[in-house]
Parts: sequence; structure tokens; C-alpha cells
Amino acid sequence: MTERPPVSRKLSSIAESATLKVDAKAKALKSEGKPVISYAAGEPDFATPQFIVDAAAEALRDPANFRYTPAAGLPVLREAIAAKTLRDSGLEVSPSQVIVTNGGKQAVYQAFQAVVNPGDEVLLPAPYWTTYPEAIALADGVPVEVFAGADQDYKVTVEQLEAARTDRTTALVFVSPSNPTGSVYTPEETAAIGQWALEHGIWVISDEIYQNLVYEDVRAVSIVEAVPGLAGQTILVNGVAKTYAMTGWRVGWMVGPADAIKVAGNLQSHLSSNVNNIAQRAALAALTGPQTEAEEMRQAFDRRRQVIVAELAKIPGVTVPVPLGAFYVYPDVRGLLGREWRGTRIDTSLELADFILDEAEVAVVPGEAFGPSGYLRLSYALGDDQLLEGVQRLQRLFA
Repeated sequence: MTERPPVSRKLSSIAESATLKVDAKAKALKSEGKPVISYAAGEPDFATPQFIVDAAAEALRDPANFRYTPAAGLPVLREAIAAKTLRDSGLEVSPSQVIVTNGGKQAVYQAFQAVVNPGDEVLLPAPYWTTYPEAIALADGVPVEVFAGADQDYKVTVEQLEAARTDRTTALVFVSPSNPTGSVYTPEETAAIGQWALEHGIWVISDEIYQNLVYEDVRAVSIVEAVPGLAGQTILVNGVAKTYAMTGWRVGWMVGPADAIKVAGNLQSHLSSNVNNIAQRAALAALTGPQTEAEEMRQAFDRRRQVIVAELAKIPGVTVPVPLGAFYVYPDVRGLLGREWRGTRIDTSLELADFILDEAEVAVVPGEAFGPSGYLRLSYALGDDQLLEGVQRLQRLFA
């Protein structure tokens, strides 16, 4: 009997999401009754605001929402997204330049599919969100890491990007505020990178999903606002998940030039068709309704940010750049490596994360998930009491 062919080589090369893997392990330990505190998942601990839930309930009473709708999204939601893009990103676009996607992750996937051809190189500032290199690979592109450490506040420079650029460079990933570091590029830094990309004809995939979660009177200036001429070669990725505590609703979007949106729309028409209509109606309410609760959540994140930075800084050997956006802190833990802790030698942040989970029952994500070893990512989107208790466990572990 002839054996069947193996499964896809391309998909076999794709790694499982490291953040979801760590979070799943933490949840499994919790289900066994262990008092695990998890900083792994980038998910607000708040409930979705009630007025958004009410909008979804109302949408359930309209039979029109039980049918197929345009694959690119409900026209009224695309209009609301265009309005938000003008308000927060300084870019005026037509609703026809918007595609509503199943979460921001699908928008990221489709953005690379739209502009990357086999063998194209994509500059990927590191530390990076774990999905970016896999999504680039799925588009048959080649991710080119450009690393910036804690001494640079995890922000790459034009000089670094230029040193990495080749004649095969097609696109640049730009994320501000950043997942995993929480770093926010200044308006001047954003403009310099945008101008460089414009001069060299490089596509920019700009992930703005954390743009409304900023602190200390900082504003995350969109790269297309900093360099308006870049709009013709930029795809903006965004969604309601983080700002409105709607991770499970799965509504994101991409905004871009007509030709890129056209091919991405064709892909989505075969890949998934329209996003769940009830969730789209909820997203519409989020964008057009009162922003009071979103602001209250932002203030809570800010308070937690200050606590976790101050407490982590008390651990000898840990360097903690102050994040100005998102809800992550990304300490440099190289000072803890190359040493023995409780009889165990720890040489990498991957080993360190496993040690912390075993010894302190605290789940963190190692730097290897986002780039080089030597760092940890902790999300402070969890309850105040657990947040403090978890860091205090680390303080005792490394005392």
C-alpha cells in the first residue's frame, strides 16, 4: 500500500504561539489547584463594558444579522473605523479602504499576504510579537530581525534599519506602542523611520492596536500622521480587543491603499467571508459609544504599570525600562543568568521562565519567544492583588 503524503511542510515549520502556550500551561496548573499567577496572556482582566454587550444583545434580535453580509465588513462599521483612523491616526480614508477581520491577528496575516512575495525580506524590529515572523513566513517572506536592547528602550534606529536593508527588502514592521516591550516611539523617531521608508519605497505594516493605551501624557503618533506621504505604502492594523476588553469578540481591521485592500479583500472572501455580525455590531458600539469605561481601564493599567515597574526594579540583577504604552513590562534579566538558583544553574531566559514557574508558581514568557534570550515579558493586565503577589514571589525567589 502506498503511504499518503506528509502534511504541509510550510505549516509544519510554524511554531505554536509561545504566549498562548505559556498561558495554557498556567491555566492547566490552576485547574489542578495550584496557586499559579500568570503574567503570560495579553488580555485585560476587565469585563467588556455593558453598553457594548447590550448592543450585541440588541443585534441578536435583528434577523438581518443572521445572514451573510459583505466580506469586508458591515458598511456602518467600516465608516466608524474610517472615522477612528482619522481621529487617532491622522489619516483620512474611505470606508472602502477598510477590511474588518477576525481579530487583529487575521489583519496581520492578510497584510503580509497582500504585499510580500516569495523571497522578499521584511525588516522586523526585535523584540517582536511572536506572531509576526510566522505570518511573514506564511507569506513566503524572510523575516530579518533588527534588535534593540534595553539600552535603547527597545526602539530601533534608522541607522540600524539601513544597515539591514538589501535590494530584497520589501516591508518594515512598525509597532508603537510595542508588544512585548510597551515602548512608544517619539514623534521625531516615528517621523525619521517613516521618512526613511518613504525614500526607499518600503511597505510599512504598522500595528496600532495599543495606540489608545498610553501613559504619562504620551501620545502614540501614527507613522502616517508623522509622514503623510507614506499613506500610499502603509497598512494599518488595529482592533477593539485591548482598549475595550474584547479579546474574545474577535474583531480587528486593516486600513490601507486601495490596491492592497483589494487583494486582501479577495483573500478574505475565500478565507473567512464576513466577521460574525453580532460581534461587528458590538465593535460599532465600542467605537461610537461613550469612552468613559475605556478610560477607566487605561487608568487602572497605568496604576498597575507603576507598581510592577517599581517592584521588579527591587530585584538585584533585573533592569526595567519604563514602558509608556500597552500593558507589558519587558525586564532585562541577563543579570540573573549564568548563575545557580536553589541548586539549579540558569543560563537562558527560557530556563529562567521554567524555573520561575516551578519554584514560584508564576508564569512569565521568556525572551526567546520575542527575539534574543535574556529578557522576560510580563503582562500587567491582571488584578491588582495578584499582580503584586506575583512580583513579591519573584523578589523572594531571587533574594
